[in-house]
Amino acid sequence: MTDIPISAPGGYAPVMALAFGALDGAATIVDGAHPLPIAVTLRAAISSPLVGTANASSVAGPFTPDLGRAIVLTLSGSWTGSVQLLRSTDAGTTKLPVTAGGSVWGLFAANCNEPLWVETDAAATFYLQIEVTSGTVAYRVSQ
Repeated sequence: MTDIPISAPGGYAPVMALAFGALDGAATIVDGAHPLPIAVTLRAAISSPLVGTANASSVAGPFTPDLGRAIVLTLSGSWTGSVQLLRSTDAGTTKLPVTAGGSVWGLFAANCNEPLWVETDAAATFYLQIEVTSGTVAYRVSQ
C-alpha cells in the first residue's frame, strides 16, 4: 500500500474499502487474496450452425459467427480427402484460408472436433473448401 501523507488541518485520511458478503455472511475485504467474486456468463450462441454432408468436392457456407466466440469445426464419417476453413470479409467474393503465423491453419484430412478461430470482424463469414476423393464427410461449423 502506498503511504498517504496526512496534513493539517485534518490530521487523518479517510480510507474506504470494498467488501462483499462471504458464504458465512461475514464481510470479506477485497484485496489480492480475495478478489471480487465475479463470473462472466455467456448466453447461448445465436449463430446458425453450418451443417451438411459431402461426397464430392464443393464449397459449403457461409457461416456467420457471433463475434468473440470460438468457431468449432466437427468432421465425421468415413472419407478421404481434405476440408479447409476459409474466411471472407467481402460476402464470399474472396475466400482465403485461415492462417496462424503465416502457416495454413484449419486444414484437415481426418475427423476432428476442434475450436479453430475467434472472430472480431463483423464483416467476416466462413466457408469450408471440401475435397472428397472417396466416402462421405459430415461437417458442422458452430459455436
